[in-house]
Amino acid sequence: MNQPKFLALIAGVFVLLILAYSATFELYQTEKALLLRFGEPVPDRGLVTDPGLHFKMPWESVVYLDNRILDLESSKQEVLASDNQRLEVDAFVRYKIEDPLKFYQTVGSVANADNQIASVLNSAVRRVLGEANQTQIVRDDRADLTAKIRDQVNREAGRFGVSVNDARIRRVDLPRQISEKVFDRMKTERAREAAEFRAFGQQEAQQIRSSAQRDATVIVADAQQQADSMRGDGEAERNHIFADAYGKDPDFFAFYRSMQAYDMVFKGKGARFVVTPGSDFFRYFDQASGKTTKP
Repeated sequence: MNQPKFLALIAGVFVLLILAYSATFELYQTEKALLLRFGEPVPDRGLVTDPGLHFKMPWESVVYLDNRILDLESSKQEVLASDNQRLEVDAFVRYKIEDPLKFYQTVGSVANADNQIASVLNSAVRRVLGEANQTQIVRDDRADLTAKIRDQVNREAGRFGVSVNDARIRRVDLPRQISEKVFDRMKTERAREAAEFRAFGQQEAQQIRSSAQRDATVIVADAQQQADSMRGDGEAERNHIFADAYGKDPDFFAFYRSMQAYDMVFKGKGARFVVTPGSDFFRYFDQASGKTTKP
């Protein structure tokens, strides 16, 4: 085999390989494809959904489309509610390509579809929330409003060949300036409530303290009265006993009282007093009977 024929054979094999490569395409499970011939879908096999290796004519082109549910998050936008309250709203939508040919003919790609659907979502959010007040949006009718937004987005996005599976309000906030004013008002209100609670607590504490002091005074007075009464009863009993003892034995009683007097007088340190030795105070010093002899 001469060299020109060998080179022609190699060129022919190379051309066949290029034709074979251009005549096949691979489709993953997460994809579906449009098979186009000169910009139009190929009759009877324009939509390919089965994953695997597929064949096509070299002059046919393939457009790959995502077969999964796609997420789209809209940017934060300001909405004016029906009660003239300004709100900042975040929303998102999930959609799926249902009509690949219409999708390709209207938007062409997922990026273009995201831009179109985001515009539809923002319009639906402003339109639906503009008919409700702040309380309905934040708390009372949020589920119903979300359902209305989803239905409107699904209806308007149908012209792009997609179906909306879900559309929700992610977050609703007041604008920053209003939020700061509301926060300051809440701080002022909480400070006022705290001051009222502290004043009420101080009043209660003063009342409890006054009541406790009054009860303590009454208890001490009652105790003092009982103590005085018991002391009086004791002294009366003591005097009665002394009187009975004196009546039974006056000499012994006089002796006992003298011994108590001696104990009280001589027990102190450095005590001095002047008295004559013949005084009646010392009568038990001379006579055990305590009888004094007059000179």
